Amino acid sequence: MTTQAVTLTGLRAVYGTGARRVTALDGVTTSFASGTFTAVMGPSGSGKSTLLHCAAGLDRPVEGTVMIDGRHLDDLGEDDLTRLRRDRIGFVFQAFNLVSTLTAAQNVELPLRLAGRRPPARDVTAALDAVGLADRARHRPSELSGGEQQRVAVARALITRPTVVFADEPTGALDSAASRQILRLLRALVDDHRQTVVMVTHDPTAAAYADRVLLLADGRVVDELTGGITAAAVAARIAARETVPAENAGEPSC
Repeated sequence: MTTQAVTLTGLRAVYGTGARRVTALDGVTTSFASGTFTAVMGPSGSGKSTLLHCAAGLDRPVEGTVMIDGRHLDDLGEDDLTRLRRDRIGFVFQAFNLVSTLTAAQNVELPLRLAGRRPPARDVTAALDAVGLADRARHRPSELSGGEQQRVAVARALITRPTVVFADEPTGALDSAASRQILRLLRALVDDHRQTVVMVTHDPTAAAYADRVLLLADGRVVDELTGGITAAAVAARIAARETVPAENAGEPSC
């Protein structure tokens, strides 16, 4: 029986007031099965990053529910939510968000240090080795390439062995070679460790690494691809969505 790592039900997220009020998510219901890789795509302003942030418990929707690893986030106070994010969730940002004064190893162990835990050196080394950077443990971010910095960010997200890894445009600032390294690493988390990955991307080539692609528009899930996912197939589906008449644009295709 397939279990769901993350379940979203009726999510609505609204920002601003009056004339500046924007509905970022408009009743999104979907789920992400354990041990799967999902790519979330859509035009700018479609709600991709908002969906990811709400799913990870970084933002709270105005309506709807989020369940992670069997726990409803609405039932959690701030302290319990912080612990859940720390222990069950890994988040990889496009901008890396590394601390410039810390070494790669210190950046990796930072989440556990902030939780009052001192991770064994072997665990930090193993996390860096998993991303191919065991020999760069003592280097600071300024001494690492963009791809190496992103791999450190991935190692940091993995140090707690999270149930689900959320990645927000993790290859958006990288060249093609570095992008492939990151995508292969995310794919390996699913194939080798049965972790769940949810990735926001604008790139059909990146989406082709996933088992499933969700397309968003105007804060709604409007289409879904499963099976036979290639960069060409994703690009073709996106192009087809762009030619759908406005009155049918919110209806998922078969």
